[in-house]
Amino acid sequence: MRLTYFLLSIMLLLYGLIIAKDFLYPLAFGILISYLLLPIVNYFEKKGLPRIAAILITIILAIILTGIITVFVLKRISLFMDELPLFREKTISHIEELQHFIEGEFGIPAERLKNFLLSRIFDIGSQSGKVFSTTTGTIFVILMQPVYVFLFLYYRTKFAYFFLKVVGRQNRMIAVGVLREIALVVTRYMLGVATVVLILCVFNSLGLLIIGIKFPLLLGVISAFFSFIPYFGNFIGGSIPFVFALLTMDSSVYAIRIAVFVYFIHFFENNILSPNIVGNNVRINPFVIILGLILGALIWGLPGMLVAIPFLAMLNIVLKKVPGMQPYVYLLGTRGTRRHALTIENLRRFAAGIKSKWRKNNFSNTKSGEK
Repeated sequence: MRLTYFLLSIMLLLYGLIIAKDFLYPLAFGILISYLLLPIVNYFEKKGLPRIAAILITIILAIILTGIITVFVLKRISLFMDELPLFREKTISHIEELQHFIEGEFGIPAERLKNFLLSRIFDIGSQSGKVFSTTTGTIFVILMQPVYVFLFLYYRTKFAYFFLKVVGRQNRMIAVGVLREIALVVTRYMLGVATVVLILCVFNSLGLLIIGIKFPLLLGVISAFFSFIPYFGNFIGGSIPFVFALLTMDSSVYAIRIAVFVYFIHFFENNILSPNIVGNNVRINPFVIILGLILGALIWGLPGMLVAIPFLAMLNIVLKKVPGMQPYVYLLGTRGTRRHALTIENLRRFAAGIKSKWRKNNFSNTKSGEK
């Protein structure tokens, strides 16, 4: 019965998250942005500014920075739209070349393949209503973010005291530790990921510029922003300039270069940038992170993938302090697989073991030869 109730509760929770996604995911973004701006607000408050003034100044600075990035991207998009007819002609030409190749190799009718590809790439008119509604909803969410962020930052002390009253006096010290750890982990994570994305904006743009693809700044910035999504972000973002080069450039060599470049950027981000800037603040094993990303995508789409990891980190911190939840904390965490991880320490130990076995075998062969 307990297992049945537990599974039923999970199903109802997921159903509620899906039904109320238009209400919940803007709040989730507001919470994460509030944690991102919290250090700046605390800095202004320590300088003697009232809380309202500190929050307003921080939000205004964030809006100015966001506006600069938005204007930059929109200008590049405007230039891109001016050349869209030319890109369309090149795309159709490349699709015709591809269909003739596939027809000759696999026997698929050329006209059917061409109609299928063109309907998927250029079928914009039939989706105009959906695009308009999605754009309208996105604009509303963006306009509401400053309001949510202001309210979360202004009432953060009130929310903390509410949480302390809920857990009771006997658990107050534990609750204070949980709140502090959540604030520290999520703030460091958001600041670290934002720093990594800004660095990748520069690297991606320079790389695409060196490769020789058109609109390197626009494509570099757009592909870098997908790096907010762990593991999949680089490949999702890298697929945008890859497909663009494959469909519009005169040679497929550009697409191959971009594929190689995306692989090296992914390696650089996962092994150098993120470990040194983001660090191991989340402390959730990669398998759970991937499952969380997939589940977030199923529930909320792209917004779910963006908010899944920080909220998994919050859940992990809370479960640490709940009696009886230690097995789940162990399952979510990174403990238990350290000796199997691909680390420098384990590689040295592996090399030392091979060297020791080689010396032992060499010594045994020498003794046998002497006998």
